[in-house]
Amino acid sequence: MSKIESSLDKLFAKLVQIKNTGKARLCTVWNKYSPQVNQLKKIDYPTAKAFVIRFKWRILLLLIVLYAGSKAYDYYLPAGKKAGGPQVITSIVVEKKDIPLIIEATGTTVSNSIVDIRPMVTNTVAKIHIKDGQEVKEGQLLFTLDDRNDKANYERLKALADDAQKQYLRAKELVEKNFISKAGLETSFANAKSAASAARSAEVQLSFDSIRSPINGRAGIINVFPGSLVQASNVVTTATSSTATSSVGSMVTITQLNPINVQFVIPEKDIPIILENKQGDAPLTVKVTIGNTGKNTYDGQVLVIDNQVDPLIAAVRVKAQIPNDKLEVLPGQFARVSLNANTLKDVIAVPTQAVVIGPNGRLVYVVDKDDKVTAKPVKVSYEYLGTSVITGINAGDRIVVEGKQNLRTGSKVREAKPSKSEKPPADKTTTAEPK
Repeated sequence: MSKIESSLDKLFAKLVQIKNTGKARLCTVWNKYSPQVNQLKKIDYPTAKAFVIRFKWRILLLLIVLYAGSKAYDYYLPAGKKAGGPQVITSIVVEKKDIPLIIEATGTTVSNSIVDIRPMVTNTVAKIHIKDGQEVKEGQLLFTLDDRNDKANYERLKALADDAQKQYLRAKELVEKNFISKAGLETSFANAKSAASAARSAEVQLSFDSIRSPINGRAGIINVFPGSLVQASNVVTTATSSTATSSVGSMVTITQLNPINVQFVIPEKDIPIILENKQGDAPLTVKVTIGNTGKNTYDGQVLVIDNQVDPLIAAVRVKAQIPNDKLEVLPGQFARVSLNANTLKDVIAVPTQAVVIGPNGRLVYVVDKDDKVTAKPVKVSYEYLGTSVITGINAGDRIVVEGKQNLRTGSKVREAKPSKSEKPPADKTTTAEPK
């Protein structure tokens, strides 16, 4: 017999003793006043009133004792136990397992690379080789400027460079025959090298008339037309929003969409958790949901955690990368991020509905081998998607998940029978899986 059952038996015996003592007192009072009671038919209203007024305190005390005894009897001997019928419940056997520690955040999609295409020289547009919104590859020709003057200049300097190289070769032959001095050979070499450099410079200048894409991505709206005059400019206005570089003043903007980045913030209190796991070799993983429908979900990895905390919002910026093979995600979209910050090793995880919030804190009902429940206080250290990590019970304990209503320590229970549509489990208990 457990200590709790022994205490209940002692309390029940004490109540029985109080009950017997009360009966004895009532019998004494009855015998004392039985002549008056036998003459109840002769008692009128004034006599009854005088009797009540005379013994009012004793009557009030008797009513209080009867009421307290009734409440104590119901509390320590609930209806389920007095009736002897066990309460139907659904239970599980808890086990130790590894639970991922998830941090929820919201963020914005950001392009991995955004390039404003601007000319290096002042010239007119001769031909446009792409269309608005077209997918382009790195090195693909986008625009051709009027290259007639630069091509002629390059051809002239190339011819001079070739002639200077030939003169240098002839000078080497003459030096061997002692027709010219070595100083003349060195002068010829310098002229050939200078002419070659001028030709290469003209070639670079000519290449500026063919504007190519520096990255793979999607072209935006083209802001020029054949015949438009474009001017050399290195002024790029960077926007402060998450959509990165502004396209004002550019010929076209190329945006890399695959892969695409997601930028979000993590509260300052969670920084030690993510940095502790970041020290390992395995990268942090994220699950990103785009929009409010929850249908478009992507798995990705954390690229970088910022090296400073923003004091205005007490948070640190984090950038992750997700695949975008179908090009369904565009920069600037709202994103919900679930960051797998760490893994809790060998912890007790139970369904959140198994935890009861009582006047003295949280507790769970543990079922013993005799199918009797005991309320055990627990502490919840982590909760996510219907799963709670708790301390206060041991692995292998059987706890109540459903049917907790009106349960008290010592209540008799029985496992609910599975429905006909469900296969009967090999054991009458099941194990909760974290969601």
